[in-house]
Amino acid sequence: MSLIRRLRRKLFPPGQAIEGYENEELVDTIFRKTVAYDPKGDWALVSDIKTVLDFGGGAGLHYKLARLQNPDIRWAVVETQAMVRRASELATDRLKFFSDIGPAADWLDDVDLMHSNGAIQYVPNPIEVVRSLCAVRPAAIVWRRVPTNDGEAEVREMQTSFLSDNGPGSLPSASDKVVRYERHRIPAQPFLSAHEGYRMTERSSDPLERRTEQFRFVRTG
Repeated sequence: MSLIRRLRRKLFPPGQAIEGYENEELVDTIFRKTVAYDPKGDWALVSDIKTVLDFGGGAGLHYKLARLQNPDIRWAVVETQAMVRRASELATDRLKFFSDIGPAADWLDDVDLMHSNGAIQYVPNPIEVVRSLCAVRPAAIVWRRVPTNDGEAEVREMQTSFLSDNGPGSLPSASDKVVRYERHRIPAQPFLSAHEGYRMTERSSDPLERRTEQFRFVRTG
């Protein structure tokens, strides 16, 4: 985005606002940007992986990158019901969309990797969702862009973004809107403890987003 456009948007923000990730206009924007998305590069994480459960994977943007170096990978996206309805037309025999964790894991059968990038903080009960994901026993778990706190309780925040900034890449648009949604700053120790049966092999600041962390866990049994 150009400096002039950034300044104009800061000085004269859009007057219209939409609420939450189930909003149809937001879902459609992410869908259309994903369809137009043309990723480049390598992703070593998935090079030898057969099955991935992608929690909060939108309309399949991570799959588009993964299949470049691993065309046979099978990918199950778990998303909101609104996103699943919109993205299902992109489904193939190797990419499916689900609104619940259980059916996604059943379709994959054995889950080699649970991957989630910037999503767990937007569910109503993040710790319970972490436990549910661990319960399907993926061989490895990778979290990206997790906002944490040092306390014992979740800290709720109201986050805003511009509609045009959601989803990969960009689309020409005559107008923009503000998107508002609640997110949780997740307590680090309860988050780690929820990974029962797993050993943490990586924890560090995530370079993709300020004040977030990235984690990697491997199954112990």
